[in-house]
Amino acid sequence: MNHLEQIVGEWYEYSGYFVRRNVLVGKRLKGGYEGELDIVAFNPQTDHLVHIEPSLDADAWGRREERFTKKFDLGKKYIPELFSGIEMPDQIDQIALFVFGSNTNHKHVGGGIVATAAEFYAVVAEGLGGKRVAKAAVPEQYALLRTVQHCLEYSNAMSSGVSSNNAFQPTLRFATHG
Repeated sequence: MNHLEQIVGEWYEYSGYFVRRNVLVGKRLKGGYEGELDIVAFNPQTDHLVHIEPSLDADAWGRREERFTKKFDLGKKYIPELFSGIEMPDQIDQIALFVFGSNTNHKHVGGGIVATAAEFYAVVAEGLGGKRVAKAAVPEQYALLRTVQHCLEYSNAMSSGVSSNNAFQPTLRFATHG
């Protein structure tokens, strides 16, 4: 699981969804599976069902179309049985989440909506931005979200920049030039 899959799963779980991650689907008779679904999340209070496929690829859109069509078709086929005992809605929001690429010219891929990591992180920042660590800390099981919360709060407190008496200041030389 890459960091983007991890933080997406954390965000949806933190937001009240039941989350399944890296689910192998379509067991084959001779072994193996038809594919894997990265994140499937269901909110029983809002009856919202979402399938997210985070991607760090830099593939051409034609290759993405091929790959995400397969992923989203598998989602439509197998998601209804993932949460056994819970009636699932017919509507599944399917999102291809890209770090590299834009949704300016590509609104859909493989039958799903194209979203950018920047859009996702903006939602996370808005959702966590007003929550002070001392009064409303993100629970520790959401390590990446908790880190984002700390970064939001403490980077705002240090908005004037890194002072010369900061013990970590020397590492900036390597981070910005290496």
